[in-house]
Amino acid sequence: MFSKTTFTITINPKIPPRLERLEELANNLWYSWDRATRMLFSRLDPVLWGAVGHNPKAFLKRADESVLLKAAEDPTFLTTYDSILSTFDSYLYEPSQQDKTNGLQPKDQIVYFCFEFGFHESLPIYSGGLGILAGDHCKAASDLHLPFVAVGLLYRQGYFSQTIDNQGNQRAIYADSEFDDLPVSPVLQDDGSEIRIKVALPGRQVTVKIWMVKIGRVTLYLLDTDLPENSEQDRNITHKLYGGDKTMRIEQEIILGIGGVRALHEMGIRPTVWHVNEGHAAFMIPERVRILMRQDLDFASALEAVAVNTIFTTHTAVPAGHDHFSDETIQRYFESFYHDLNITHETFMALGQTASSMDFNMTALAIRGSRTHNGVSKIHGNVSAKICQDLWPQIEPEENPITYITNGVHVPTFLAQEWSDLFDRFMGYNWRNKMCDSAFWERIHDIPDHMFWSIRQSLKSQMLFGIRDRLAEQNTRNHGSDAHLDRLLKFTDPVNPNVLTIGFARRFATYKRATLLFENLNWLRKIVLDEEFPVLMIFAGKAHPADEPGQDLIRRISQIAHMPEFEGRLLLVEGYDLRLARRLVAGVDVWLNNPIYPLEASGTSGIKAGINGSINLSVLDGWWEEGYDGHNGWAIKPGPENMEAVLRDQEESQALYEILQDQVIPLYYNRSKFGYSPEWVKMAKHSMASLLPCFSASRMVEQYLKNFYHPASKQNERYASQHFSSAREVAVWKNRIRTAWHGVQIRRLDTPRVRACFNEVLDFKIAAKLNGLKPEDVIVELLICRQYKKTRLRNFSHFSFEYAGVQEQNEHIFELKLSPELCGKQEYFIRIYPYHTLLTHPLEMGMMVWL
Repeated sequence: MFSKTTFTITINPKIPPRLERLEELANNLWYSWDRATRMLFSRLDPVLWGAVGHNPKAFLKRADESVLLKAAEDPTFLTTYDSILSTFDSYLYEPSQQDKTNGLQPKDQIVYFCFEFGFHESLPIYSGGLGILAGDHCKAASDLHLPFVAVGLLYRQGYFSQTIDNQGNQRAIYADSEFDDLPVSPVLQDDGSEIRIKVALPGRQVTVKIWMVKIGRVTLYLLDTDLPENSEQDRNITHKLYGGDKTMRIEQEIILGIGGVRALHEMGIRPTVWHVNEGHAAFMIPERVRILMRQDLDFASALEAVAVNTIFTTHTAVPAGHDHFSDETIQRYFESFYHDLNITHETFMALGQTASSMDFNMTALAIRGSRTHNGVSKIHGNVSAKICQDLWPQIEPEENPITYITNGVHVPTFLAQEWSDLFDRFMGYNWRNKMCDSAFWERIHDIPDHMFWSIRQSLKSQMLFGIRDRLAEQNTRNHGSDAHLDRLLKFTDPVNPNVLTIGFARRFATYKRATLLFENLNWLRKIVLDEEFPVLMIFAGKAHPADEPGQDLIRRISQIAHMPEFEGRLLLVEGYDLRLARRLVAGVDVWLNNPIYPLEASGTSGIKAGINGSINLSVLDGWWEEGYDGHNGWAIKPGPENMEAVLRDQEESQALYEILQDQVIPLYYNRSKFGYSPEWVKMAKHSMASLLPCFSASRMVEQYLKNFYHPASKQNERYASQHFSSAREVAVWKNRIRTAWHGVQIRRLDTPRVRACFNEVLDFKIAAKLNGLKPEDVIVELLICRQYKKTRLRNFSHFSFEYAGVQEQNEHIFELKLSPELCGKQEYFIRIYPYHTLLTHPLEMGMMVWL
C-alpha cells in the first residue's frame, strides 16, 4: 500500500450570454410555483435535475457546459426560455390589475417573522406545517403586490431526510446545506461589503450575517451566525432547525427576534406593520420598545406604541406547545436589557408570566406586545382563547380578543399543472384572478366528466410511478428480494390505476392518530381484502427524532404492512418531503385525516388534496369543520372532549369503518359503462369548487390585510403622531385603570321586572362606584338573548347605558331605556368594563365587573 493525497476541484460552467438570465430564474423562488420554469431546467439534463433535488441554482453549477451551449443554439428551447422570461417579467413588474392594498399607504411596509419557511425542497429550512404555511403566506403576499418582507433564520441543517428499515425504525439523516447551492445571496452595503449586525448574549457579542431570498416580489431576510468571527458555540446557534436544548432555543429566538429587528434597521427598512407568526420571534417586542425609548418615551408608552401595529398568530392547540423559559434563564440573558428599558427584572418577567406559571412564556409575551391575536381556524381560535384566558382574567374566553383567520394554501404551488391547463381551456386564463370568487368556481361542474376523470387518473398514475420508484429503492436498501417487491407493488399499477387509493401523509405525532385505521383489524380486513373492490392505503410522514411515541406509530404501521394479508395493500413510504407531498395530494382518491379533536389547529394537507379533486374523509376538526358541507366529502363527528381516550378511539374508528364500507367504497366502484363512477366525479368536482375559493392563501392573506394589516397601520399612524402623544395618553390611562379597578363596583337601582309586554319600554338604572375613575373611562352594558338558545356571549345583543350624573356617596348613575325586540323568555346580564377610544380592542385590558 502507498499513501496518497486526494485533491478536489470544482469546475463550474459558464452560462452562455444568450441564457444569462437562467441565473436570475434560479435565484427567485418564483420557480417553486411556476412549473414551466422547473421544466425548463429539467429539459437541459433530466438526470442531473433529479440528482440535485430539483434545485435550479445547484443545477447551474453542475450542468455540463456543452449542454448549455447546445441549448443556447436550440430554437425550441430558446422560444420556451423567452416565453418564461416574459411571464416572469410581467409577474414582477406589471402593476396589479386590482387594488388589493385595502387602504395601505405608500409608506407602509409589512414584516413577517417566522422560525421556519417552506417554499420548495431546494431551500430546506422548514420541518412541516408551520413552515409551509409561512411560505404560502409569502407567495400570496407576492401575488397580491403587498409591500411585504419576511425574516427568519438560515439553517445549515433543515429538517432531516428519512429512511425506514424492515422493522419500521425511522432513521434520521442530517446533511449540511452548501449555501452556494441555495437560492440565497448576502445582503451588501453600498460599498459591496456584507452587512453584519451584533446581538448580545451572556458575556459576549454574536455577529450575525444577513442573507436574502427572492420569492416573486417579496424578499425574505435570513440571519446566520455561522461565521469565523464567532465561537464554535455561537456558530451553532443557527446550524440546526429545532435542534439542541433550551439554551439553544432561547439563543435562536433572541437572534430571530432581536437580531431581526436590528437587521431591518441596519438595512433601512422601517416596517409599519409587524406580524409575529408563532411565539418564537416575540423577543422582537422588547427590542422595538428599547428603540422607541431612545425617542424619549417611557417603557409603558413605548410598549403601547409597539403593540398597536403588531399582529400575533398562534398555531399551537395545547398549552405545552408554547415555549417557556425559567426565571433564571431570563435573568441570565436579559439582565443587561433591563437598564435600557428602565425596568426591573420583575417587570420584565411579568411580560411573559401567566396566572398558571411563573415561567416566562413566549406566547404571553407575544400577546402582551400585540393588540391583534388570532388562531388559524374557527375551532383553534376558540381553543386558543381558552388556553390564553389567564391574560384577560375577567373576560369570558368567548369574548377575549383572540379571533381567527383560517389557513389557506397557495393554489399555484399545489394545484397540479394538468388542472391549470384544463382550467385555461374551460374557464379562461382569468381564473387566476378569480381565486376567491365562489360563484366563478361553480364552472368546474361544466367540465365534461370524462375529461375530469381522465385528469384524475393521469395524476394518480404519476403518483403511483413515484411510489413504485421509492418503494423499489427502499426495498433494495433493506435487502428485499425482487419477488417481495412484486408483492408490494401488486396494486400499485400506474397503467391500470383503478384501485381505490387512500392517502395518509403528515407528521407522525400521536394526536394525529395515524394508526386509528387499525383499531379493529378484523373489520379492516373485511373492508380492504375484497378482491372485487380492492383498496390501496398509502402512509407517509416523519416523526420528530425525539418523539418516541411518534416513532412507535411508524413501527406499528410497518408491522401491519408486513402482515401477509396486507402486503401490497398497505404501503409505508419513506422520505416524506414536499415533492412526495405534492404527488400524494394530487394523486390519491381519498385523503384521510383523523386527529384527536380539537388538537388539529388547522391542517392544510386536506385542502391541497381537495383542490386537486381528491375527496376528504376527516374528523371535523381544524379547517374541515368549516370546509365540510355534507356533500364535498365525509366527516367523522368527534366524541366529547372529556370522553375516555380508549372509548373515543373505538367510537371514531367505528365511524371510519362504517363510512368506508357503506359510502366510500360503494360510491367509488359504482361505475358506469365508461369505467368511472359519475357520482364520485360529481362529489370530487364539488370538493374542488367548494374548497378552492374558500381555502386559498389569497383569501387568507386578503383577510389578514383587511382585518389586521390595514387597521394596524392606521393605529400605528394614530399612536405615533405628535411624538407618540396617543401612546403616552393610553399608557397613562391604563395605569390609572389598573390602579383603581379593584375598587369598581356596580349595583342596580331599579326593581327587576320578570314580565313585560312586547314594545314596552323598560327602564334600567345602575349605580357605579368608580373609585376615582371618570364616567367616560367605562362602558356599562346590558347583554340580552333568548334563554333557550344557549348562544355564546358574542352572539348576545349589546346595549350601552348612558351616564346620568352623580348621586350621594359619589356613585355615578347610568341609565338605559330598552324595548326588547323578541318575545319569549330571555336572559340578560349587566356589566362594566374600562373603555378608551384609542383602544384597538374594547376588551384588551381584560378587566370587567359583572352585576
